[in-house]
Amino acid sequence: MFDAPHSHVLASIAAHATSAPDKVALVDNDARVTYSQLVARVENAAGLLQAMGLHRGDRIMLAANKEADFIYLYLAAHLLGIVNVVVDPSAPADRLNYITGITRPAAAFGNTVNPIDGIRVIAFGDLDLDNKAILPLPLPSLQSSDVADIMFTTGTTGRPKGVCLTHDNIAGSACNTNGFIGTKSSDIEALALPLSHSFGLGRLRCVLIAGATLVLVGNFANLKTFFTVLDTEKVTGFGMVPAVWQYIKRLSGNRIARFAGQLRYIEIGSAALPIEDKRLLMELFPKTRICMHYGLTEASRAMFTEFHQSQDHLDAIGRPASQLVEACVLDEQGGAVPDGADGEICVRGNMVTHTYFLPQDNDGAFYGDWFRTGDWGHRGHDGLFYLTGRKKELINVGGEKVSPGAIEEAIKSLGIADCACVGVPDPKGVLGEVPKAFLVKGNCPMDFEEIKSNLLTKLPPHEVPVEWAWIDAIPRTSSGKIQRLKLKQ
Repeated sequence: MFDAPHSHVLASIAAHATSAPDKVALVDNDARVTYSQLVARVENAAGLLQAMGLHRGDRIMLAANKEADFIYLYLAAHLLGIVNVVVDPSAPADRLNYITGITRPAAAFGNTVNPIDGIRVIAFGDLDLDNKAILPLPLPSLQSSDVADIMFTTGTTGRPKGVCLTHDNIAGSACNTNGFIGTKSSDIEALALPLSHSFGLGRLRCVLIAGATLVLVGNFANLKTFFTVLDTEKVTGFGMVPAVWQYIKRLSGNRIARFAGQLRYIEIGSAALPIEDKRLLMELFPKTRICMHYGLTEASRAMFTEFHQSQDHLDAIGRPASQLVEACVLDEQGGAVPDGADGEICVRGNMVTHTYFLPQDNDGAFYGDWFRTGDWGHRGHDGLFYLTGRKKELINVGGEKVSPGAIEEAIKSLGIADCACVGVPDPKGVLGEVPKAFLVKGNCPMDFEEIKSNLLTKLPPHEVPVEWAWIDAIPRTSSGKIQRLKLKQ
């Protein structure tokens, strides 16, 4: 049994293996892995990494395939002080080569769709992670402040940035989340989120720290399979992004409500969710704890709101996730602004990164020890925080900061299938910028003039788009975030 005081995640797993060795930790297809077996396989994986000549401080690239072998290697690296560079196995070759070029991993593991220049990727199936003959060597002395993972941002407002997360950071985020949501050892969670993003990887850590059971599900594409897992495994919780909820709602209507009696919690995050969908979820799950987080890869789950408890403030992103997290709103010089006034939302706490991988990416990233989220918003007089939009994406209409998200929500309320707004130069040369709307028509019979006329009853005149365009699909990241910069190209 390993001793890993530097990692709260590993220490928790070892404690569960001692107190409840036969408790199922992971369900991967037909395989059920107990906590004692999880510890043994992590130790085997650590021995294999050491046998390959890898040691503390090395970086390995892990393609985050949804399978137990990924989890064993991921945790084994933490045990040895090896830094995980976690990537999406379906990421474009350009992104993989960029990440490889700057991190220079000593080895790469997993099953990637696209090749990586100059690096052999060892498939999980080619590793003998059950070989107990390869015993791990003595473990190095590690600190909780050591970097555990490097996660790359989606690059919605620029090139991807490598976010360095310490063992303290990832444990802090998980403990804050468990404290708010209330995940406990008796829970059984279905994980259909990708493990290559901080949301899915965070759910993995939350479940294992709590001593609960994690059921690996490929994704949400096959809803019949997902619903079957909810039923047969008696699942009590899961996480999803807003785009997944739209998919579930469109393909299955309200059928997911039949699980309302068994689901204790649902965590939602990574993108905005319309208020009408929040109300619908509350109706479908009247006794389920429906929690939505706010945060970035750099400051995972900084704030939370629970829909039933905040039904009069469903437009808020919530309050700090725990007493160890602080949030404030600062102006462009780093000074505090009064409640109700817009500024940049900034956070600090146990889950916040201390640095990016490339030193130059730290320029302008902090006000002292406050991390600048790049999101514009305010703190209300009720103590809740409210989001206006990404600072780089706000549209400056004659000095007025306009949120593209507010325009998009108003447009979609008219029956438009999907849309996105960006700022473009004012064709009259008066206002600096004006909104331009890109719309996915769907079944909407209205033309641009009709849409514009209806919007004048919902938005101030300066927020109504001046330019319009039909588009086949809105560019989004895999987690559902609109890639507005692509619409400006």
